[in-house]
Amino acid sequence: MSRRLVLAAALAASFLAPCAAFAQDFAVTNATVATGDGGEPIANGTVLVRGGKVVAAGAGVAVPAGVQTVDGSGKWVTPGLFSAVTDLGLWDVEGVDDSNDTSADKSPFNAALDVVPALNPASEHIGVSREGGVTRASVTPFNAESIFAGQGALVDLGADPAMVVKGRAFQYVELGESGGRLAGGSRVAAHAALRNALREAREAVALQPGAQRQGDVLLTREDALALGRVIDGTQALYVGVERAADIRSVLALRAEFPKLDLVLVGATEGWLVASEIAAAQVPVITNPMHDLPASFEMLAATMSNVGRMKKAGVKVAIGMFAGSDQPRYAPQQAGNLVALGRIQGATGLSWGEALAAITSVPAEISGLGGKAGILAPGAAGDVVLWDGDPLELSSAPVAVWIDGVKQPLGNRQSRLRERYKDLDETYQPKAYAW
Repeated sequence: MSRRLVLAAALAASFLAPCAAFAQDFAVTNATVATGDGGEPIANGTVLVRGGKVVAAGAGVAVPAGVQTVDGSGKWVTPGLFSAVTDLGLWDVEGVDDSNDTSADKSPFNAALDVVPALNPASEHIGVSREGGVTRASVTPFNAESIFAGQGALVDLGADPAMVVKGRAFQYVELGESGGRLAGGSRVAAHAALRNALREAREAVALQPGAQRQGDVLLTREDALALGRVIDGTQALYVGVERAADIRSVLALRAEFPKLDLVLVGATEGWLVASEIAAAQVPVITNPMHDLPASFEMLAATMSNVGRMKKAGVKVAIGMFAGSDQPRYAPQQAGNLVALGRIQGATGLSWGEALAAITSVPAEISGLGGKAGILAPGAAGDVVLWDGDPLELSSAPVAVWIDGVKQPLGNRQSRLRERYKDLDETYQPKAYAW
């Protein structure tokens, strides 16, 4: 092989290799450390990362000789934020169809749709979210003409081309009011469509190679095979649902399909059936700011929803970041739940619980428990250094590492800010003299 080909192969390998190959050994010292496990912050703590993994975090951590240290005096350290159920990497300009891959309203497929080929690691929204402390996410497609949106992926937000951590990680289906509308005008139609699809999937995966599907068939072969992984529980089924009665109907699906790995998305009235959700051991991903009856399926909306479900034993994550509700707003939403706990009659979260709801809990729901969203031995070296309490609106990241690799924090928004914040007004047109 020529020297030129060897060099080209080496360069290609460098772009495709995992971030851990270039990970730094470093330690952040003298900082307030919040590990993301639900506990309270630790003063004068240290986080040690080696080989792209967290080695230790907390008080009294010894830093080996030769390891680069970052002085965190007056600062806070947390795991990277995990944005659950988001559209990161699927669009550039929301209103421009050619740049928007969040849904496919003219496709003959639905459950078989897979977001991975459309993900764009160079999307400006990735950089903006990374600067906000977001290091990982679960990216979902959105519904078009079917109750099935397709298959989502787990990604990291590192500044490199290899963003996919796990493809086809979950299937998303929409029920409730939206599902009823998509299925033909009623919840009855949505549940009939869902159960029929799961039954067709069960029959399709049971066929011998080369055998033909028999009887009435409503799904394409690819859609049926995609749902086969949902039937056997190897792929999670994320269900968009809000009303308490609809949540009960979703939980009842396990009577016929006992292996379903269910995750409730939305669950605005979840607090009304919190004990039933907890007994079924089904986790919830929700937007905690839904506190008004925006629709008939949200009549019992309250900001105490998350706190009440958590109190009942439900595993609850803050998520559903799409469009203008950006992933970087997660700390603000978590902070609101901490403040809510100080209001008489309301149910919020403790500081540690609120941070966990945007770090370790969504990571655990996504199948990355102990591997992301937490500063614990063996977890990914996703570390964020903040200039203050991360749940305070005035705080911002000053450094972000993903898999132990320090990340660039600049993006188009920050460059425009720097360009125009000190604009010389000497040569402004007279019309703008005011």
